[in-house]
Amino acid sequence: MDISTWIITILIISTIHAICTWKLYLKAGRKAWEAFIPVYNGIVLMQMINRPKWWVLLLFLPVINLLILPVIWIETLRTFGKKTTADMWLGVITLGLYIGYVNYTQQVSYEAERDIKPATKALDTLGSITFALIVATFVHTYFIQPFVIPSSSLEKSLLIGDFLFVSKFHYGARTPMTPVAAPMVHDSIPMVKKLSYLSKPQLPYFRFPALEKIKNNDIVVFNWPRDTLANMYLPAKERIDKPRDKKTNYVKRCVGIAGDSLQIKDGIVFVNGKELLLPERAKPQYSYKISTDGKTPIDFETILREMKVTDPAGMITNDTLYVQALTFENAEKLKSISGITSVKRMINKKAEDGVFPDFKDGKPSETNNWNGDNFGPIYIPQAGKTVALNKETLPLYKLIITEYEGNTLEVKGNEIKINGKITTSYTFKQDYYWMMGDNRHNSLDARYFGYTPADHIVGKPIFIWMSLDWNAKGLLNKFRTERFFTTVSGEGQPESYFKYFLFLLVGYFAWDWYRGKKKKKETDLL
Repeated sequence: MDISTWIITILIISTIHAICTWKLYLKAGRKAWEAFIPVYNGIVLMQMINRPKWWVLLLFLPVINLLILPVIWIETLRTFGKKTTADMWLGVITLGLYIGYVNYTQQVSYEAERDIKPATKALDTLGSITFALIVATFVHTYFIQPFVIPSSSLEKSLLIGDFLFVSKFHYGARTPMTPVAAPMVHDSIPMVKKLSYLSKPQLPYFRFPALEKIKNNDIVVFNWPRDTLANMYLPAKERIDKPRDKKTNYVKRCVGIAGDSLQIKDGIVFVNGKELLLPERAKPQYSYKISTDGKTPIDFETILREMKVTDPAGMITNDTLYVQALTFENAEKLKSISGITSVKRMINKKAEDGVFPDFKDGKPSETNNWNGDNFGPIYIPQAGKTVALNKETLPLYKLIITEYEGNTLEVKGNEIKINGKITTSYTFKQDYYWMMGDNRHNSLDARYFGYTPADHIVGKPIFIWMSLDWNAKGLLNKFRTERFFTTVSGEGQPESYFKYFLFLLVGYFAWDWYRGKKKKKETDLL
């Protein structure tokens, strides 16, 4: 759905509203034509039902409008004397069309000064729940979203079991493109494991102004561009085209931004010809092969546990150990342990299966003989920039041209057609980013799924409010209190503000107790 289609849809809905309500406008002492003017008719309706005018804004916020509309239907019916439970149910299950039936067939009177308090305790409770859900959905969609780290791709910076707050407004909040969806969940409804949305209709992409731009080394939450899951719980037998905003949420480090040239040499990332220097908090990890003399007893289990190694490790031979994820610092520590003869970082020199841009299962990369350790150089597309297209460069940009930017592509021999026209170049419509995990040998990232479009960006992780070690023994040991209330980004090592939070919490309760006791004393004196 493009902008023009969206405007036409608004006009159609506004016309249906006018047809169903214009007589009620007359009953309320308004003019019939006021029911037919888009947006203005909503403002007038809010005045008629004695509700805030800003409620009209909620009608233009996808998902939230699904929650506020039933409230407006019920309030409209009650304003014109239709207050029975049956009236309210009919208003909701007919999607407001029952109001049209009342408009043309019922003799109603306008109650301008009606009591807007709920008629029953049940309605009062329902109203409170609805209001809380609207507020929570608004905050979740446009300001802050909770998120849990599910994998070790950013291990040491973000751990499995970290509970994050992700800011939507740092990079500009994106309005939902899938308007018919359950609130407060992503692509699936928990427990029942069913899709939480209808794939049609789709709204045009829109993002509010950003506080900042994505920079190299930022940790970013985004929708996985190559999502192939039927939902978060069920792998698909074949690829499913999910709406952009309902693709699985991923979190990676943005190592390359739009306009950059990027290359990976022996596992080290180079941007614009220079090695990318990671922030102090980042701890890149690689696979290592550790050789021993075969004689000296070494307690690797204890050593790796003290080093907080969380990825798999095991013996290749009697004197050789394989560790999937070690930091440079821990690799150096191992070299100093008696009995260890060598610690070598494992670097792949051969073409690797499934590497961008080939995506061929069971076959190594054929385009450039790339792999996860040696890759590129590639150009990261920038909006408005043009690249030459030929048989060598087309594989890099094929997904962008077709899936991400909605063009048709035909290739016959050396001839390339986009939207039916022969071309030798392509101009990008949006920015793209290169997302990678710090755990370089255990991360499904851009090396395997390619570029991340700007319209797939979700937000910026800013705060860890809780962290759980699922594998720890004992309930109390599962809580990583040193990570509670720590920031995700920043200079130096992260510091927990949890103790300050507890101090303020205790202070609040002490003050509240003192205030209550003082108030009781004053009441007793009276």
